[in-house]
Amino acid sequence: MAGPVVVVGDTLLDRDVEGVVNRLCPDSPVPVLDETGYVDRPGGAGLAAVFAAAQGAEVVLVTALADDAGGARLSSLLTAAGVQVYPLRLAGATPEKIRLRARGRVLLRHDRGGRPGEPGEPSEEVLRVLATASAVLVSDYGRRVARQPALRAALAATRAPVVWDPHPRGPAAVPGVHLATPNEAEVRELVPIPPGASRLATASRGAQGLRRRWRAGAVAVTLGGDGALLCHAGSTPLVVPSPAAAEGDTCGAGDRFAATASLALARGALVSEAVQEAVGEASAYVANGGVATALPPPAGPAPVSVISTGDGVGVASAATVVARVRAAGGTVVATGGCFDLLHAGHVATLQAARQLGDCLVVCLNSDTSVRGLKGPDRPVIPQGDRARLLAALSCVDAVMIFDEATPHAALSWLRPDIWVKGGDYATGAGDTSALPEAEILRRWGGHTVVVPYLDGRSTTAMIAAARSTGGRSGDACCAASAGHPAAEHGAGAAVASGAAGEPPSGPDRRLTDTVPPAGTSARRPTSSDGTR
Repeated sequence: MAGPVVVVGDTLLDRDVEGVVNRLCPDSPVPVLDETGYVDRPGGAGLAAVFAAAQGAEVVLVTALADDAGGARLSSLLTAAGVQVYPLRLAGATPEKIRLRARGRVLLRHDRGGRPGEPGEPSEEVLRVLATASAVLVSDYGRRVARQPALRAALAATRAPVVWDPHPRGPAAVPGVHLATPNEAEVRELVPIPPGASRLATASRGAQGLRRRWRAGAVAVTLGGDGALLCHAGSTPLVVPSPAAAEGDTCGAGDRFAATASLALARGALVSEAVQEAVGEASAYVANGGVATALPPPAGPAPVSVISTGDGVGVASAATVVARVRAAGGTVVATGGCFDLLHAGHVATLQAARQLGDCLVVCLNSDTSVRGLKGPDRPVIPQGDRARLLAALSCVDAVMIFDEATPHAALSWLRPDIWVKGGDYATGAGDTSALPEAEILRRWGGHTVVVPYLDGRSTTAMIAAARSTGGRSGDACCAASAGHPAAEHGAGAAVASGAAGEPPSGPDRRLTDTVPPAGTSARRPTSSDGTR
């Protein structure tokens, strides 16, 4: 494949809640489900992207993510699955599909998220990746991403084969797609067929009608356990039967079909070959247990990044700040790190970062993440305390904790305008274009910058020096902080330590309900006493 496989469409957060039923509700004759566990996974276009990535392809997902906990969870799940997320802004809430299950059967499906929100404009990097794709799959779930005008123009212009998986509430496919993949029910909604015709005749007439209306190269109507019917330019359709009868959970089978066909076209297969391969994969998917076995459950509970503790810590706090700044046309700045034993070097970096925009969100490595990066003896300070110390600084507007080794998933959700790095990059020893975050920021038109770091400040060196005195971990923390104003007088004194030789930074610059417009000074005081 010359370029990545690009999936474009609406991503949902799917949750399967498993439980047992052994009684009825006393006030209504309905079963009571006692929950025993749940599994989250990407749905819609996100599930199709995960299926494609699981087969070893380089996969880019162009989708809209909301500024809420659901959006953060999706970003984490997609990144963990190896999908490169190119996010658009999504107004409103993350759409969620919750299935309540007992003994492998679905008792009820609960959808939430409200009316579809409008997706934001794609960046130049999104348009570039569409132009260089080896194949494009449009996974439309009727929530407006496939309607976005700039995306539609790019889809119509790409030279890559385009597979369009339609939705009755979605738009028509762009002219010239290689393959459209509706199911039987979608065909009946999209193309009215007189009653009385046989199943195959209905599918064939509907497919030919869609092919002519959309000027598509071919239309494959999926027939559930009976395979698919493919209509080309000729008058005789091709029936592709399933290799074996399969019963089971069909959730995601259509996504599996479309993803497999897209990968086959990316490798240069004929449309008929791609459809045959897709029928075989979708049939095996259902026979082997469906989505429950096709995707391994995430290890452990939901990541720390979706937890909010208040006081400026958590996804909810970050979402509130970011939404307020964006609504006012301001600039969102973010930075990240372990921040174990907060010292003057950290504070200087944070103060410099805050001056670059209208809010500063700190992406903080969780305890698990720090241990993976720095060894079993770290962190010295637990994540809850580290987060509270950072949030108490007047230059920090929100803190979100992430569990992964890198902040890539958090960044894909936050979509900051500026990502700030401190350290020797500012001395010319490093190249900002080589930073791994730089490629992530380019996906939505953001920028990565570096700021000076105070020489001689190192958490690792401070801990080593303290432990050389023979103190315990707690004593080491106190010893390493000795002489640092924050250790004796709290976070406010840490701000006063400032950059080398500088006086305290003055009034608190924390955001209030009034956000400075873009291009104005970020130094506007927001309170008289600097308190939260």
